[in-house]
Amino acid sequence: MKLQLIRNASLWLEYGGSTFLIDPMLGGQGSYPPIMKSGNDRRNPLVDLPGPVGGWLKPDAVIVTHLHNDHWDPAAASLLPKDVPLFCQHEDGEAVASQGFTAAVSIEHEAEFRGVRVTRTGGRHGTGIIGRQMGPVSGFVFRAPDEPVLYVAGDTIWCEEVREALDSHRPEVAVVNAGEARFAVGCPITMSEQDIVHLCGHAPGTKVVAVHMDAINHCLLTRDKLRERLEQKGLLGGVLIPSDGEQLHF
Repeated sequence: MKLQLIRNASLWLEYGGSTFLIDPMLGGQGSYPPIMKSGNDRRNPLVDLPGPVGGWLKPDAVIVTHLHNDHWDPAAASLLPKDVPLFCQHEDGEAVASQGFTAAVSIEHEAEFRGVRVTRTGGRHGTGIIGRQMGPVSGFVFRAPDEPVLYVAGDTIWCEEVREALDSHRPEVAVVNAGEARFAVGCPITMSEQDIVHLCGHAPGTKVVAVHMDAINHCLLTRDKLRERLEQKGLLGGVLIPSDGEQLHF
């Protein structure tokens, strides 16, 4: 398995003989306005792609965990081939199809692509009213012969759904969206430092890959802050914090 962080939550995955583009946000630096009610006016994304966009436009399949702009943006919707197999959560199937994608597959529980089994998992994109307003989100677990079990958690905080996914699927690798994204009021809507500490304590045998940092204006947890906290807790050996464009091999 080879996993490349493109930027934010966008990943390029080589797995089971196929390539998957996950949560593509392909617009250039500053293409989009700041997240509303986020307390600062920096335009998104904060950084550019780590290479020419054309390098990520011919995957065998696309995976979209949910339709927020930093996971599925207008650039991705316009640049990707309309006939590419695209897997999304059940709630987003009609919206993706309405954008002209003719091979969109809504996953309610499980799907298969060229021998790779993809299982949907749950999550919570925040708590209380904000969490409900953020809408449904999903993670996905990948399985294939001779590959490590991979859990892509999606936009979620540490919660019962994440705990259940770890217990049920026992992934060898888990990609988590950190950044502690938040608005000017309310609790974080993606994983905080403490959330990742909880996850590492609950699943010590799982190698964690922390992404979703240093790219969107309301993600206040930086790579440097997370690395410092994990080092203090003695957990840095179990967590990888890739830079944009970095490739990881498992």
